[in-house]
Amino acid sequence: MNIDILTLFPGICEGALGESMLKRARERDLATITARDLRQWATGRHRVTDDMPYGGGPGMVMKVEPIFAALAELRTPRSRVVLMTPQGRRFDQRVAREYAREEHLILLCGHYEGVDQRVADHLVDDEISIGDYVLTNGALAALVVTDAVVRLVPGVLGDAGSAAQDSFGEGEGRILDHPHYTRPEVFGDWRVPDVLLSGNHAAIARWRREQAEALTRARRPDLLEG
Repeated sequence: MNIDILTLFPGICEGALGESMLKRARERDLATITARDLRQWATGRHRVTDDMPYGGGPGMVMKVEPIFAALAELRTPRSRVVLMTPQGRRFDQRVAREYAREEHLILLCGHYEGVDQRVADHLVDDEISIGDYVLTNGALAALVVTDAVVRLVPGVLGDAGSAAQDSFGEGEGRILDHPHYTRPEVFGDWRVPDVLLSGNHAAIARWRREQAEALTRARRPDLLEG
C-alpha cells in the first residue's frame, strides 16, 4: 500500500509515522507512507497556497492551483484521492476496510477556513470527516485515517486476529469490544472475573459476547439499531 499525505504541515505527521505500528509497516515495506509539503507545488517566491475568500469573510482559503499541480504529479489510474473535510462522509471501520483494499491513497489535508470548492468538485474521489468537531488542520485527521487503514494491511499487526476482534472489527461487526484483563490476577481489591480463569473456552466466549453487547447498549446504542 502507498499513502501520500498532502499537507502544509508535514512535520505534524513525521512524529506519528516514525513510531509504533506505522514505523514497523514502513520498515517492513508493507506500506509506503509519505507526508508531502503542498508548498512544493506552489509557485512564486513565497510559494503562496492560500488567499482571501471571494465574497468576504474571515480566514483564508486554500488555492486550487498547488493542489492541481500536486495531483497531476502524484496521481495514477490506481490512485484514490481523499479530501479531509468536515463536510465529508463519516469515517468508520467499514470505510477503513474499503480504503485498505486500495493500492494508492492520496489524503489531501484541508487547512484554514477550507479548500477552494473546485477541488472537491473536480479533483477528488471522496470526502471524509473523522467526526463532528473542528481540528486546527487536516493533517491530524489524515493520520487517524492512515493508522486505521494501515493496521488492516496483511502482515502489519503481529497477530492476524487482532483487527477482527477490535471494536467495530470484522469478527464482531458494529459492536464495541469486550473488557480485557491481564496479570496480576488480584490488584488490591480488584479481581479478574473468575470466568476468565476457568479455562472453559465456551463460557469465556459467551461472557465476552455478553459484555460486549451490554457495553454497546450502554454507551453506543446507535450501533445496535436495526
